[in-house]
Amino acid sequence: MWALRACQGRLVAKDETDLMALLRQLDDPEWLEWPSDYSHGKAAASLKSLASRLEKAFGTHCPVEGNNQDSSEYGRVEVPATATVCGTKITVCVSKFEPLALVTADNPGAYLGLGEAQALGDLDGRDLATVQRAVHDAGFIAMPEELLNHRYDGPSRLPRLSGEPHRPPSWWDRFFGFF
Repeated sequence: MWALRACQGRLVAKDETDLMALLRQLDDPEWLEWPSDYSHGKAAASLKSLASRLEKAFGTHCPVEGNNQDSSEYGRVEVPATATVCGTKITVCVSKFEPLALVTADNPGAYLGLGEAQALGDLDGRDLATVQRAVHDAGFIAMPEELLNHRYDGPSRLPRLSGEPHRPPSWWDRFFGFF
């Protein structure tokens, strides 16, 4: 169904083209906040599985925020700054549109992407690899923030953000934003 290849029973994106194809495939204008087959129980279990993997990998409690209302983001898991090499927390956002996830240094929008955070010395490559492995093993596909920040050009009619009326919606708004 998806333009992705399977690897050990998990979907793996080959490149940005595959990731955009996945976003377009999940984009149903009749279902903005969650997909037609959305299961709150499954979303909660997936987020819990991710948090458990991150806690095991980093040897610390990772705070979880779930069941976000009026948003296409289901929840987040944070790896505390005290558990990372560079002292910057790592946040993983999980969309209600599984298998989408977003890995960020600090919070979404704090950096132009993971590459910038690494270049500035705020994100260690080993920490990032550990998080990405946990995301993958929990069944998610990590979407690059740079890709999600592209202007949204899908079929759904997204509302303009009240605080930013001149900024066009992005793919992040579509799959992780508030409505």
